[in-house]
Amino acid sequence: MKGFLIPRGFDVDAATAHLAKCDRKLGKWMRRIGPLEHDFGARFEPVDALARSILYQQLSGKAAATITERVRQRMPRGGKISARGIDGVDDAGLRAAGVSRNKIAALRDLAAKFHAGIVPTSAQLDRMSDESLIEHLVQVRGIGRWTVEMLLMFRLGRADVLPVDDLGVRKGAQIVHGFEEMPPPRMLREFGERWAPYRTLAAFYLWRVCDAANPPKPGAKPVKRSQE
Repeated sequence: MKGFLIPRGFDVDAATAHLAKCDRKLGKWMRRIGPLEHDFGARFEPVDALARSILYQQLSGKAAATITERVRQRMPRGGKISARGIDGVDDAGLRAAGVSRNKIAALRDLAAKFHAGIVPTSAQLDRMSDESLIEHLVQVRGIGRWTVEMLLMFRLGRADVLPVDDLGVRKGAQIVHGFEEMPPPRMLREFGERWAPYRTLAAFYLWRVCDAANPPKPGAKPVKRSQE
């Protein structure tokens, strides 16, 4: 997994100028929404981040957070979820934390894939291309392309990721460009070529467009996306 170090984050000003120029309709929404801020410098461990993604699948944020905290309490010194920590907790302990059998199997596979070198270390992440990371991580049970794309965007700050299977991104594109229906993934992939090499920022704004068009009920907390 050797390679050149890939910096985390990108030039947001350059990305904003590019998107406003190549897509005037999106540019209008961007000016309406205003600047977006993201911190791509926070340190994280791949196993912990991916385990969190697995535990959050198909659950409300509150329930998933409760289960994740219970799992972390079973790790050495109550720290981050690690491959060694997963190995040290038996199935009964994970079940007692509220983890389903399918997710236990996924966590076991995550740990095994880390030991086998398929799941990279934190240092290795920054030397792997987007597609290389996707190719490696989708081998883990319960981890699909979308999950890896969220890690690439929110954790690593890769500049040119467009999650075409994400409903929020597709809905945002429909709203911005007035499509009769949400564009299917293949159409969005082709349409989104105009946003390269800053498709990540385009996706961030399309989510915000979708949120603006469908505001949460008064008092409701915004739903965070995976890896936020």
